[in-house]
Amino acid sequence: MAGVTSPLRLTDIAAHAQVSEATVSRVLNGKAGVAAGTRHKVLAAMDLLGYERPVRLRRRSNGLVGLIIPELTNPIFPAFAQVIEQALAGHGYTPVLCTQTPGGATEDELVEQLEERGVTGIVFLSGLHADSAADPSRYQGLVARQLPFVMINGFNEHVNAPFVSPDDRAAARMAVRHLADLGHERIGLAIGPTRYVPSARKAEGFTAALAELGLPSDGADIQRTLFTVEGGHAAGGALLEAGCTGIVCGSDPMALGVIRAARERGLRVPEEVSVVGFDDSPLIPFTDPPLTTVRQPVRAMATAAVGALLEAVGGTPVQRTEFVFQPELVVRGSTAQAPPRLPRT
Repeated sequence: MAGVTSPLRLTDIAAHAQVSEATVSRVLNGKAGVAAGTRHKVLAAMDLLGYERPVRLRRRSNGLVGLIIPELTNPIFPAFAQVIEQALAGHGYTPVLCTQTPGGATEDELVEQLEERGVTGIVFLSGLHADSAADPSRYQGLVARQLPFVMINGFNEHVNAPFVSPDDRAAARMAVRHLADLGHERIGLAIGPTRYVPSARKAEGFTAALAELGLPSDGADIQRTLFTVEGGHAAGGALLEAGCTGIVCGSDPMALGVIRAARERGLRVPEEVSVVGFDDSPLIPFTDPPLTTVRQPVRAMATAAVGALLEAVGGTPVQRTEFVFQPELVVRGSTAQAPPRLPRT
């Protein structure tokens, strides 16, 4: 491997980081006058290109920050984790990723372990704060112990903390309107249990959109299940039996399960059934068909969450505030004009 001062290496790093070779040289030689964001871009480029950092660039961490996520099987969670970890590293903090697994450590146990390690703060992603049936006193305890934390995807009015959420009601509305614009009259929703705040909000937006558009709703058009392929498969079967030609889903894996259920019944997607997911996780554009979905603004949300946490770490008084981000409908190949209605006999 070339040495640190190799012109070829400087050229590669500069091109990857989109900065000048002179800037790369200043970073490598520990010179002043380089913005923290630019320095981070250069170091990230070195890491991605496989170069080992010189010893003088290995700075001390400002502290550990815990990141607690539900699982890694749903690709939206690693997507959030990656951006959060990048943002923390850019501010000099070392992320500690904690993943919950069935039968493994609970959220409370993970928090206890993080506190034992002396973390500076904690980021909760889709945790118990999203469960309206969960006891909020666990978070009130963190407030009392003055450990800063921020919560993503979920809101609890009894917890004084910053929350970061997508507009779930708007997400459901835009999905329903998209299907209605394509001529679908019988539209269903595959969503998680009502006790989860994001699920409840999506269901509210879905029901409101049907009412605004004058579309039928009889209770069978909402199926509550797990946010998994298997959950989507089960919900999709029930919604198809109810006559739905357009189905909105609470996650991308659920949407893939709905597509599987449709194909098992000999129905073509999107010619006979249109399906809309939620999240727009990284591999979704490459599904068959490419999935129409409502995109969570992951980078903006994750960056805002880290910013709010670090403000609290810096001593800024924290109050209960929810930062709500607008999602975006991404139209691909899983939605199309509604099939013609069969004439009544």
